Amino acid sequence: MAAPVELLRGWVMARAGKEAMWLGDTLANLADGAPEKALHVVLGLAPRRLGKADLALSPADLRAADAARPGWDPSDWSLDGAARVLALLVYRGARPFAETFKDLRRTADAAEMIALYRGLPLYPEPEALDFEVGEGLRSNLRPVFEAIAHRNPWPRDHFDEHRWNHMILKALFVGARLAPIVGLEARANPELARILCDYADERWAAGRPVTPELWIPVRPFAGDPKIDAALARAEETTA
Repeated sequence: MAAPVELLRGWVMARAGKEAMWLGDTLANLADGAPEKALHVVLGLAPRRLGKADLALSPADLRAADAARPGWDPSDWSLDGAARVLALLVYRGARPFAETFKDLRRTADAAEMIALYRGLPLYPEPEALDFEVGEGLRSNLRPVFEAIAHRNPWPRDHFDEHRWNHMILKALFVGARLAPIVGLEARANPELARILCDYADERWAAGRPVTPELWIPVRPFAGDPKIDAALARAEETTA
């Protein structure tokens, strides 16, 4: 089974075209302990040197990703974003990884931040990134929020129940879909089911629609009178 970094390297190098030599030399330099400034330069150059096309992975590639890191789904990654994550993974700097990540996030533009957060399931020291993940979830930029919440197993694996429930509720408030959230059904819990039923009641009272995805983490708790009543109304509104 290939390691995530080797999968990324193969995908990016295969799509680098005439920039493959530059990329290979750059990655070798980062792995040899180049100054941290070199990492910043690579992250900034990636879109100009490699372009912003979709990574366009095959079904076999996606199966390999999930085998290498359960829940990892890079189906919506771009080439430059994948190269940025790859560069960060191979970099061997003097400081702990989490400190480097924090500085990169604080100076990143939106596209860089999305790439950095999509790489979360592949990074070392996951617990040390907890604050930075929280900052991303508080972002007013929906794509940044979705870089953490969608197709990313990090929240499933590291959030406690309260934080998990808060992320699901925020997804609804910012208009993000629920289905792409890794662990949506597996992390379902009675408190979340009640919160979502209250949210649905408020939407219905205001004459607003309720996304059918909301019921995915609610249905496992059928049998509770409140939840049964909400499910019955949901069926009526979609009939």
